Amino acid sequence: MIREGTHRPATGWSIVPRLVRGAPPVVLVVVGALSLLVGLLIVTRPLTSLLVLTIYVGISAILSGVARMLAAPETPLWSRVTFGALWIAVGLAVLVGFGRTLELLPELIAILLVLGGLASLYDALTRGRVSRRVLSAVWGGAQIAFGVLSYAWPDVTVLIVALIFGLRTIVFGATLLFRAVRAFVEGRRSVPGTAQPAPGAEGEPAAEDAGVSRDGAAEGDAADRRPPASADVPRPTRARAAWLAAGRYALSVLLVVLAAGGWWANSWFEDGAQVVDAFYDPPAVVPYGHGKLIRSDEFAGQKPPDADVSRILYTTRDANGQPAVASGLVIVPHDPPPGPRPVVIWNHGTTGVARGCAPSLRDASATKWAIPGLDEAMAKGWVVIASDYSGQGAPGEFPYLIGRGEARSSLDAVIAARELEGLTLSAHTVVWGHSQGGHAALWTTQIAPDYAPDLDIRGTAVLAPAAEPVKLAQELLSGDANAMLSILVSWVLVPYADTYAEIDLADYIAPGSESIVREMTQRCPTEPGVIVSVATALGVSEDRPLYVGDLTAGALGKRLEDNTPKGPWGTPILIAWGSEDEVIPPRLQREFVATLCAQGEQVRSLEYLGYDHLRTLLPGSHFIPVLISWTDARFRHADTHVDDCGR
Repeated sequence: MIREGTHRPATGWSIVPRLVRGAPPVVLVVVGALSLLVGLLIVTRPLTSLLVLTIYVGISAILSGVARMLAAPETPLWSRVTFGALWIAVGLAVLVGFGRTLELLPELIAILLVLGGLASLYDALTRGRVSRRVLSAVWGGAQIAFGVLSYAWPDVTVLIVALIFGLRTIVFGATLLFRAVRAFVEGRRSVPGTAQPAPGAEGEPAAEDAGVSRDGAAEGDAADRRPPASADVPRPTRARAAWLAAGRYALSVLLVVLAAGGWWANSWFEDGAQVVDAFYDPPAVVPYGHGKLIRSDEFAGQKPPDADVSRILYTTRDANGQPAVASGLVIVPHDPPPGPRPVVIWNHGTTGVARGCAPSLRDASATKWAIPGLDEAMAKGWVVIASDYSGQGAPGEFPYLIGRGEARSSLDAVIAARELEGLTLSAHTVVWGHSQGGHAALWTTQIAPDYAPDLDIRGTAVLAPAAEPVKLAQELLSGDANAMLSILVSWVLVPYADTYAEIDLADYIAPGSESIVREMTQRCPTEPGVIVSVATALGVSEDRPLYVGDLTAGALGKRLEDNTPKGPWGTPILIAWGSEDEVIPPRLQREFVATLCAQGEQVRSLEYLGYDHLRTLLPGSHFIPVLISWTDARFRHADTHVDDCGR
């Protein structure tokens, strides 16, 4: 007897094709074309289509919840209702608050993955063949693992989700178009739904997976009735079932490999990041005044020959004048000449803006490879003090190219170092800095008379300085968007937005991209995790720039201009750069020197043929002997060549 059977219950995403079952071909053409276009948009333009993607995720979650509720009857009702209702609730939350959930999309995706994983794990425990149970269990575990990783790496999650959802939509749209074309060719007025497979056709065992009735007849649509399966032809059915089981096991292995690979990559990224130890955590109560030593201990990294290196934690003031804490290194030569020691303030260049990017956390930060002429400075008996700036090492806002914040950290490091036991410092001080540190060095000298009047600043030496942030921003943004530019701009924009209340991050970035931009600031260029930032930046740069506002206009432009050092300095300035500088165009350095000369400053300038951005500070640089002799002359008040402005 052949009996009328019911359609197989909707599971997972199968509810979407069912919605177009029996539709006219023209409807499928429209739906298929739209699906194809939306999928292509999401894949190729993840930022442009972020709103579309968010709405799509919300609708998909609702449909998945409905499909779960309509799952096979053998699934317990409480399971279908519980997991289905949770998916629907999250989907509705995405749609109702999509303006906010643009930023929360990675976290919501993580929640959906975990919910889906739990549902799959429950299915693995309750029903199905062994191969199905194994696949459900592995898929459930993989979804939970991917959910955790989505929360840990929110920026790249957006791109991956865009790729997955986009490809799925492309495949769905192409399938509908194919079915519509076939219907047109065959002269059909409607497109039939996919027929339920017969036992022999799909290879699924009749009693368990194909819906065979007790008398041996296959269940199916009334229009697709087939004769009962014969006992004489079981072999093809069993062979097909064996292949399907093998496919499930193979897919399970692939999922295990992917999940394990994701966890391995996550572990590798985390292991490569600098660990901020408890030394950098300030106590609950710190001294109120700036330049107060909180604690010190021995630096565990490499040291120059015949020198001791200590790291210090001390009080300072941030860019807005509020109390802050900073860390740094104090490098002291063994057996220096008698008397107070002259001080060189070293202002480091760009190392990132995250707390873990502090130079004092790196092994080689107190070597000649990080500080130019350090060995020669030790031989001269000078003490070199290198601040991390507030917000690196110690908690707080990092003042990237924010002059007063950088300078206060540097000056307070010297004041705090005076409290170290057995160290006597002279008031005679020369300030050095490279790149971002060149900007910091100019500000250090500029505010020293008011902020640290006890220090006698005798000169400022800057190597490839980022002296004029506005002009540098204009220069960088005049070229094509690229990954490194996206990362660099995030390092400027986020600290400025966090420091100045009038700067709204949303005014300068693409809608929904705040999580991407902020995540870029949480990784240092020396750690493996920066690969994620680069990959994300590459992915979105093919879509549209992350930054949509004019970074040199509005509140941000005014603050960039406000953070351009303008002097007066009143003491000699030594400036050097390379003719092949790939970060700061040499033309900007020449213009800055011309500005200094027009203001009446004493400026000695040197451009080194063939040197790039870093070459001036590295061992073997022709500039290092000049730097040492010029600094020595400043300490001795010697009458040497200090001014090229008259040439």
